[in-house]
Amino acid sequence: QVQLVESGGGLVQAGGSLRLSCAASVRLSSSYIMGWFRRAPGKEREFVASLDLSDGSEAYDFVKGRFTISRDNAKNMVYLQMNSLKPEDTAVYFCAAARNTDSEYRYWGQGTQVTVSS
Repeated sequence: QVQLVESGGGLVQAGGSLRLSCAASVRLSSSYIMGWFRRAPGKEREFVASLDLSDGSEAYDFVKGRFTISRDNAKNMVYLQMNSLKPEDTAVYFCAAARNTDSEYRYWGQGTQVTVSS
């Protein structure tokens, strides 16, 4: 089973940047779609970004160019670069993986806290 561990969260001022990292326990391959999700207190989990490892295609919601998902195959890592952070971005951010033949994300990290102060 795939294990994912996030890191890089912390406290940042509004307008600042963070890069979240996701370390995978297995070699990343084109069989997977990698995703980032977040959950704020009192809110449902929401989709942030995804990267299809088969073709490198990316998908985003609501971030309007502020966030970028990427990978480093040599390091077996997936990243979420977050710029121009806003207080409403405050949430626990989760890395996830899905088989590219299955729309369901079945593998999840433990999450990393991002707090944006105004």
